[in-house]
Amino acid sequence: MGKKKKIQKTLVEKILDKEKVAYEPMTFPTQAEGDTQELVNDGSEKDGYKIYKTLVLTGNKTGPLVGMVALDKHLSYKMLAKLSGNKKVGMVPLKDLVKTSGFEHGANSPVGIHSLHNYPIFFDTEADEADKIIVSAGKIGQSILVEPHDLAKAVNATFGTFAVEEPES
Repeated sequence: MGKKKKIQKTLVEKILDKEKVAYEPMTFPTQAEGDTQELVNDGSEKDGYKIYKTLVLTGNKTGPLVGMVALDKHLSYKMLAKLSGNKKVGMVPLKDLVKTSGFEHGANSPVGIHSLHNYPIFFDTEADEADKIIVSAGKIGQSILVEPHDLAKAVNATFGTFAVEEPES
């Protein structure tokens, strides 16, 4: 029998271990797209827990900031701007994402971004009410299941309402 391939811990998991934040590693199937990998996930939940996306934005007063919203929701720029003390916020262009966050598209993690840059991080109130949430572990295909308040404390995040059902026009 062959050896079972052990998944290497990501920087995010090592940071959470150091901070003594409990989490459960999860993997998602990926597929190669040219030089990159894309996450293959057809739902916004796994094992009954909501998956959260890490969105990197820039504000006219704060500079870069991070918004965490459930995969099945959209971010309200107006609501996040008000919550973050900006007049307006917008997404960081994809070409500037690695330079801004330190992570490629699909691998952004609030833990990794906080450890590298200490940008303001905001979790939508839906996460505040959740038992546990799934967020990226800093590598495409690897995620963690974590209690949102423990995670928010580790990254100095603020909870607030800024997720909406429909995208802003």
